[in-house]
Amino acid sequence: MTALHVPVLLDEVLQALAAGPGQTVVDATFGAGGYSRALLDSGARVYAFDRDPDAIREGEGLVARYPDRLSLHPHRFSEMAQEMRRLGVPAVDAVVMDIGVSSMQLDQAERGFAFSAEGPLDMRMSREGPSAADFLNSAREEEIADVLYTYGEERQSRRVARAIVAARPLRTTGDLARVVRKALGYHAGAPKDPATRSFQAVRIHVNAELDELEAGLRAAEVLLREGGRLAVVTFHSLEDRIVKRFLREAAGANSGTSRHLPTRAAGPAPTFERLTKGIRPSEAEIARNPRARSSTLRAAIRTAAPARNDLGEAA
Repeated sequence: MTALHVPVLLDEVLQALAAGPGQTVVDATFGAGGYSRALLDSGARVYAFDRDPDAIREGEGLVARYPDRLSLHPHRFSEMAQEMRRLGVPAVDAVVMDIGVSSMQLDQAERGFAFSAEGPLDMRMSREGPSAADFLNSAREEEIADVLYTYGEERQSRRVARAIVAARPLRTTGDLARVVRKALGYHAGAPKDPATRSFQAVRIHVNAELDELEAGLRAAEVLLREGGRLAVVTFHSLEDRIVKRFLREAAGANSGTSRHLPTRAAGPAPTFERLTKGIRPSEAEIARNPRARSSTLRAAIRTAAPARNDLGEAA
């Protein structure tokens, strides 16, 4: 466990969750345990989820400190509602989700998430299924280009995909970084490494992160009790747009009708209210932790309305 790890926007997340003694909270993305530790210090009971077996293993030390108030669950956060029901806890007071790759994963070269150090081209959060190398060494050029454009917003995705296919096989993070840099042109000292977008795109694809985010938000809607609080931290615009759209739709923001159109039946009752605008880190936090620079927090409170999608089980 990384004892000194402090997650981004921690004070803002704790304020949004209003957690305290006697409350039950799901930390849907345990990672290095930063949010869970702060929630435990507040007196809450925490159920922590993570699909990364390394995170679960490293978290055992924190469980030993809080054996009666922390449990770790090696599941995707899209599975949290079903798993909590299996445990006999059908509703909770708060859910926190910190989306994307964790600091722990980025800092371990052998996991293959970053190009700052040479490592195997892996990027699998769960350590299961096809790796980044498997995808890049077998997919059609057009498919690679689509992934780079959709998930990395890489404008020159076709050029990069062509270079990747020509350079096969790619085995390490350095292999991929060098191919992308050569394809796009890279000068030492540039403000942003051109490989950043491609690494993001491949990682999101390998882990189906955006599909998982949408499923996780639906699971949180099912799991939260009336008055329960949701806090979601994202790190790039693709994630933030999904969270923003989900919460706006859940709050009924898109259910209004125009007086010029035929009257439509009212949609489902809003399941969330009191949505926050995107909360960004302070300059002081960014100075302490540059990784916080791109983070955004959105929060909302659950209403009494039934979940719009109860994941195939009775709510």
